Amino acid sequence: MGAQWKAKHKDIAANARGRLFGKLVKDIMIAARSGADPAANARLRLVCEQARKVSMPKETLDRAIKKGAGLTGEAVNYERVIYEGFAPHQVPVMVECLTDNVNRTAPEMRVLFRKGQLGTSGSVAWDFDHVGHIEAEPAQPDADPELAAIESGAQDFEPGDEDGTTRFITDPADVDLVSKALPDHGFTVLANQLAYRPKNPVNPANLSPEQLEEVEAFLAALDEHDDVQYLYAGLAG
Repeated sequence: MGAQWKAKHKDIAANARGRLFGKLVKDIMIAARSGADPAANARLRLVCEQARKVSMPKETLDRAIKKGAGLTGEAVNYERVIYEGFAPHQVPVMVECLTDNVNRTAPEMRVLFRKGQLGTSGSVAWDFDHVGHIEAEPAQPDADPELAAIESGAQDFEPGDEDGTTRFITDPADVDLVSKALPDHGFTVLANQLAYRPKNPVNPANLSPEQLEEVEAFLAALDEHDDVQYLYAGLAG
């Protein structure tokens, strides 16, 4: 999948509401390190908007901002760690974790990868491009994603989910620049992040239904882990 892997089934998504809040809280706290005022902190403003769209309680949102900005006296020390490997049937996977205890996370990742294969640093990364992902929606009916991509400096674009959004692909160094330019070309930016895009994704049509189910189950188990922030799978479609 070109973007972050997401559980497809609505019942799974509903059950994952608490985990989604947990991931967003971490993003909010990290963004708030650069300032607690969303009006003066573009990254925080975007993450707060994502939190509101999934109906995160205002108390939870405010507490995460204050904690991340150091206004509560609590230390926030999350470390970003990347795990690389393969899901069943040699589907490459990049797992981005935010953890306050690597000594806890590492062995738990090894257990989760028993049904696949955990690799060493660089063993899978070569098969992914490190890019900027910008999720945006048209702010006007005639907004043209191709023209917006060209004029804003994005490298590529692709349709997002069924909600009418567009995903703009950028060089990692240009993600903020393109995010600021897109509103001038008819798009409202919903989220942006650095991400991994597979170079040679596996075609699901080449897997049997049983094999694809094994891959999906493996990815879902990884996604359920509290320390997994983003999950990228080299699976087309």
